[in-house]
Amino acid sequence: MTLGPHVPVRMIVQRVAITERDPVHPYRHLLIGMVQLEHPNGVRQSHTDQPMMAAKVSTSPSFIFLVIFCLSVLSGCLSPVTLTRAVIAYDDAIIEAQSKQLLINIARAQHHEPIHFTGVSNVAATFDFRFTAGATPALAGLASTQILPLISGSVAENPTISIAPIEGQEFTRRLLTPFHEEKLTLLLRQGIDIDLLLRLMAKELRLIRNGGEAVAYRNNPSDKSGYEMFRRVVLHLSAIQDHNGLYVEPLIIERTWTIPAASITAEGFKALEQEYRVSYNARDATYTLRKQVEGGTLITNYDPDTLSREERIRLHEEEIEQELSNDVSFDIRPGHFGGDWPLKGDFRLRSFNAMLNFIGQSLGEEPEYYVNKDSRTPEVAENPVKTLDLIVSPSAPGGLDFAIKSHGQYYAVNTTGPQARWNREAFKLLSQLFQMTVTEVPRDGVPSITIAK
Repeated sequence: MTLGPHVPVRMIVQRVAITERDPVHPYRHLLIGMVQLEHPNGVRQSHTDQPMMAAKVSTSPSFIFLVIFCLSVLSGCLSPVTLTRAVIAYDDAIIEAQSKQLLINIARAQHHEPIHFTGVSNVAATFDFRFTAGATPALAGLASTQILPLISGSVAENPTISIAPIEGQEFTRRLLTPFHEEKLTLLLRQGIDIDLLLRLMAKELRLIRNGGEAVAYRNNPSDKSGYEMFRRVVLHLSAIQDHNGLYVEPLIIERTWTIPAASITAEGFKALEQEYRVSYNARDATYTLRKQVEGGTLITNYDPDTLSREERIRLHEEEIEQELSNDVSFDIRPGHFGGDWPLKGDFRLRSFNAMLNFIGQSLGEEPEYYVNKDSRTPEVAENPVKTLDLIVSPSAPGGLDFAIKSHGQYYAVNTTGPQARWNREAFKLLSQLFQMTVTEVPRDGVPSITIAK
């Protein structure tokens, strides 16, 4: 039969099992079937009586074994490829679900509703790869001398996804507890803009005046004077960071103790050597113990290693007096880049719950507005109006990464325009802070929903 040189066809095999073994035709015991060709117009035509079809297939047993070998290799190659695609697909789905939950909870915060998160506790997917191969003699024409190969395969996926609510006393406590200064230091060392970080994480600025009095400025647009001063100070630090002149280091001091040599036993001396640097003073028969102690994080425009030991101790003692782990101190001095505006004080960090409320309220009741830098501040690279620019629209916005509908509106991160990079970084930072807040999603002993496909 002639179909034309460029007409696509599809081969359909209908198989019937044959268990008897013919000594003349040793391959009759495998599989026998009928070959059909399907023309693009949808008409199927049987061609069991066409000898030209069978004449094109080799009768050599080596050919059959080669086909089976190739299928085995193909199945071995297909399994890792399918697994890789599945892992990436599940990972993308989980990330998208988490991102949309963040947007929904921002919408809830805007409407003064309780926030709530649900996590994926377990993903178990089973893959079934099956390939079969066989041979059958042609049913007509040269049926006594020709062999046709029969090939089939299937891939099946059976995923089971368990989701569980993220709730309970431990998670609520972490949700409401202000972030520790160590987390801000960790993020700053990743190269995140200090302006973005402090606008999202800090709830207020406390500047120390010349007389030692601390004045608080809230990072809240409803407090006009406080909000504008907060924005100008973080812009000043951002300008120093842009010129690689900002240091964010823990304050290291050396503590010393002197104890009589007679009061130390041999066993006690060995224990001290493991924790301290010990030196013996023969003049007064005493031991001097030295140990480096890491204090809180200090943001400066100079290298903290240049400070004298006495000054380090003084700064450390000032930090101890505050006794707040969610305070981050800064000290901008003259004689260094950015020193035209000397500053000293602390940033007080807020909780993740307070961050969601800040972003949610900025969508309506307390919108952010533009604040220009101080005249003593060097040029800054970026000064966006909003910490995180979200689009709220009655219709689904186009051209954005993703959107979610809540409270009759569509919420999406504005990933278009000149501030697209800033907004993406801000939302990524919010997601990272959520990961720092949430505990491991419970896997056992809690109510959960299991979805089996």
